[in-house]
Amino acid sequence: MAQRNWSRYPRRTFYLFVGPWVVGFLLLTAAPLVYAFATSLTNFDGSSPRWRWVGFRNYVELLGDEYAWAALLRTIGYTAIVVPLSVAGSLGLAVLLNRRLKAVGLWRTVFYLPSVVPVVATAIMWKLVLNRDAGVLNAILEVVGVDAITWLVDPMAFYALIVLTLWGLGGGMVIMLAALQGVPRELEDAARVDGAGRWKAFRHVTVPMISPVLYFQVVTGIIATLQIVVQPLLLAETNSISIVGQVPESTHLYMVQVWEEFFLNNRFGYGSAMLWVFFVIILTFTLLVQRSSRWWVHYEVNSDADR
Repeated sequence: MAQRNWSRYPRRTFYLFVGPWVVGFLLLTAAPLVYAFATSLTNFDGSSPRWRWVGFRNYVELLGDEYAWAALLRTIGYTAIVVPLSVAGSLGLAVLLNRRLKAVGLWRTVFYLPSVVPVVATAIMWKLVLNRDAGVLNAILEVVGVDAITWLVDPMAFYALIVLTLWGLGGGMVIMLAALQGVPRELEDAARVDGAGRWKAFRHVTVPMISPVLYFQVVTGIIATLQIVVQPLLLAETNSISIVGQVPESTHLYMVQVWEEFFLNNRFGYGSAMLWVFFVIILTFTLLVQRSSRWWVHYEVNSDADR
């Protein structure tokens, strides 16, 4: 098959295709980043025109802010729990629903639906379910003789947040399911013929074949989980999410602290500095995962592409 000669297209065609993306990147990504960094070098409060340049004073203050670093440590711990559970759970559901089951399409839809429910609706629903006095979960526990549990305060609030996060495994399940269906059946059958059991075939054949998808899930999971903010705010035992001080300590994560600095303390400069430091931290974690991928991510080599 003859290779298409793209030189017959005028050069402006290339710029027409990439133009919308470039404009969007400059206006919606690059410009806000530059503005946020400039704001982090001031004492801007979000409304008053009387602000002044303070240089890196906000960053120096952040180094000694024990509340911010404690929130960061809680966020890292939360991420270390949620990301492995979400990846393993998504893969487990995908393996289960990759079989020939009756009404398998219905089961796939049932498990996928929670992931398309808006996060605000999900948080409010779980808050109603976990309510100590009128929640469905405590009502079930009381039927079996267990006293009502205060799920939305420490120390149970942290576990409630984990359950809320893991409830939407359906999105990852769909991606894992697509990856599993792309694994050649012949490879697994060959492993079985060589004497490998079901687990060994899955561990040494299936997992390496889908490792690029696992890598994608880990990276995106880390980035998303570190930035979680809406769920802790909405799960707080308050009548309004504006009272951040009532967020339990165990779920007072880094982005909640940032939200507090912006919208309660009106310290836009300090909050911007926190976000820029957080950007560097997330980038560091991403690069570490990328560096480690050389030992556990295996890419399929297409021999025909080199011919």
